[in-house]
Amino acid sequence: MVTEESWQLLREAATEAMQKAYAPYSQFRVGVSAYVDDGRIITGCNVENASYGVGLCAECGLISALFSSGGGKLVAFDCVDGHGNTLMPCGRCRQLLYEHSAPGMLLNTVSGIHTIDEVLPDAFGPRDLEERA
Repeated sequence: MVTEESWQLLREAATEAMQKAYAPYSQFRVGVSAYVDDGRIITGCNVENASYGVGLCAECGLISALFSSGGGKLVAFDCVDGHGNTLMPCGRCRQLLYEHSAPGMLLNTVSGIHTIDEVLPDAFGPRDLEERA
């Protein structure tokens, strides 16, 4: 169960990750954090590139951290901007999170806590591939 204290720890971890972002072009720093189903907290930040299209979003860094630290499924997620305000992941990032989420993963969004299925209804993912194989 994700408690109010758990959300506070996620916010602190996301804020710390945001401070490490490399955003010299947009100046738009983003940090994310998530709980993994084994209790770990993982983080990510955006990393820009002079060739704008090859920059990495914070969620990509988070998923890389998930696998480099042992894998698992995400159970709760938070995202902040450079001022510590809640950000909603874009559609591409919601799909990325869905791919690695536990059923019912929770996201802190600009409109409150929602499940991954609420923020990406009718999503297509690995469970669909398994059912249709």
